[in-house]
Amino acid sequence: MLSTLGVNVDHVATVREARKGVEPEVVAAVLAAERAGAFGITVHLRQDRRHIQDRDVALLKQVVSTKLNFEMSIHPEIVDIACATLPEQATLVPENRREVTTEGGLDVKKYRDKVEAVTGKLKEKGIIVSLFIDPEMEQIELTSQVGADYIEIHTGRYAESRGEEQKTEFIKIVKAAAYARELGLGVNAGHGLNYVNLLPIARIPEIEELNIGHSIISRAIFSGLHKAVSEMAEIIHSAGEGRDWPY
Repeated sequence: MLSTLGVNVDHVATVREARKGVEPEVVAAVLAAERAGAFGITVHLRQDRRHIQDRDVALLKQVVSTKLNFEMSIHPEIVDIACATLPEQATLVPENRREVTTEGGLDVKKYRDKVEAVTGKLKEKGIIVSLFIDPEMEQIELTSQVGADYIEIHTGRYAESRGEEQKTEFIKIVKAAAYARELGLGVNAGHGLNYVNLLPIARIPEIEELNIGHSIISRAIFSGLHKAVSEMAEIIHSAGEGRDWPY
């Protein structure tokens, strides 16, 4: 299975919110990303509204022509917005207001009852539900038990490590992806992936979608968004040319 690219546009909104102005426009970024090869658009509406705003979510529902993936906490207010907006997919993530970015996977064991209730509510609305989790077998099994459709493997530890430690983290992801598929779950991945470390992850056959934001927006500052997205999409496409493992 050839993976596809989902582009997270949160950081376009981060730049806008630095001045509380009207530019850069998130909708314009989405249209450019789709033209350049994105197969999905991801946004995270945080409780503190530090970047993406309610207006952005409403507009993106109207203009996204690929797939809108709504990253969200299990807070009732955000769940209600998701149910009203009806994105194609909702990805449940942990959220700490003091964090700079998502620091790890959702602890399905700790929040099982709440996660199961939110998953059921979203699925009643016809929304595909994915849980953003660490590559741990227990978390994957619990994801299946609460009724989610997908896991999104948190690749942050892999992305931040080097050498033998990165090899160890990579193998965890490979095993997690295979186990999730055995349980009938779809598999996505993301967090910390960039133009250097992406290819090995893109070669894992079970992974359907790779969600990437910060690296793309960072490169876009120098090369433009169309080129930044198309170059990332090309790396993913090239992964289909060979499945030889890097370790």
